[in-house]
Amino acid sequence: MNKKLFSIGIAGMILISACKKDEINAPLEIPSAYDGTNFNANTVTQRAVLSQLTALTDEAKRGRDAANVVQLSALEQLFNVGNPSLSAVITNYFKNRMEGVGGIMDELAKSSGVTWVPAPPSGANQGGTYGGYLFDEFGVEQEQLLEKGQFGATLYNHAVSLMSGTITPATVDQLVAIFGAKPAFVNSGSNNVAADVRDVYMANYAARRDKNDGNGMYSQIRKSFIILQAAVKAGPEYNADRDAALKRIQFLWERINAATVVNYCHGPISRLSGTAPTDNDKGAALHAIGEGIGFIQGFKTINPAYRKITDSQIDEILVLFNAPAGGTASVYQYVLDPATHLPKLQQAITKLQAIYGFSAQEIEDFKSNWVVVQNR
Repeated sequence: MNKKLFSIGIAGMILISACKKDEINAPLEIPSAYDGTNFNANTVTQRAVLSQLTALTDEAKRGRDAANVVQLSALEQLFNVGNPSLSAVITNYFKNRMEGVGGIMDELAKSSGVTWVPAPPSGANQGGTYGGYLFDEFGVEQEQLLEKGQFGATLYNHAVSLMSGTITPATVDQLVAIFGAKPAFVNSGSNNVAADVRDVYMANYAARRDKNDGNGMYSQIRKSFIILQAAVKAGPEYNADRDAALKRIQFLWERINAATVVNYCHGPISRLSGTAPTDNDKGAALHAIGEGIGFIQGFKTINPAYRKITDSQIDEILVLFNAPAGGTASVYQYVLDPATHLPKLQQAITKLQAIYGFSAQEIEDFKSNWVVVQNR
């Protein structure tokens, strides 16, 4: 073979190879918005799970009025119906917390229909309504465990099952839906925006923690979902972008959950530090602590590969909430002896700050519901 032709042939092969390599390594093209073309068709199951949790929570909320007796059978029916049912999606740990004698649903039903005043449990006292909310005899708002606990134990647990499988464009839509967002990503769960685009569940709380300046956690997770969708659509050459986006979504989702727990520590500190808190102040403080317990406890036993916080760290924070895992709660002590117990909430904030690397400014910002502050 002519050496000149041979050299030209080799050069051509190198050039073609280089072109292919350049094509493979071309940066992922990231659109400015999320594509919701097939969102409703792809997310029937996820939207059904959210609707079922709403129905269960609404039934539990009836107990806030002492005139209503919440029936255990009604709660159990709402927990176990649906395709899939909440009981089929939830972690085994939290399913056991929900069901049976002394479980969340049982305790909520037993405390309904009467009033209560914070005090050490005695006699036939089973709790009741106080300051606008329903508590058990230990000052735990079981309604918040029932609802907020499932933000992690049911909704994030379902997201983990999706993340651990084959990721298709439909899977990305399903993750957005179970997060509680819509393709429009409006960064608001308020009635100021239409119901068909409004953020719900964890997306709603992400919006509350976001100052809407383009740098907050809602904005970051929105961008990560857009990158994830683009990478999955672009094909296997962009699996590295896909995997990085998934990890970022996992971290932000959990970080939003933790930031919300911090928010619910700030509230009681503020309400109960005054000289003469009212019954409504005290009820609201116990309500906030109940939310914090639910949000943090729901992540217990989630696959460790998909979370940063450990079960032992969760247990440490539950102790600070006076609601030890497997032990007897005494949340009522926060209103009986705030000087002794409120410092525990600051300790919980400090622990969460260390786990998630929150800055001092973020901890301060988490005091606010930014959707309300900015009226958006």
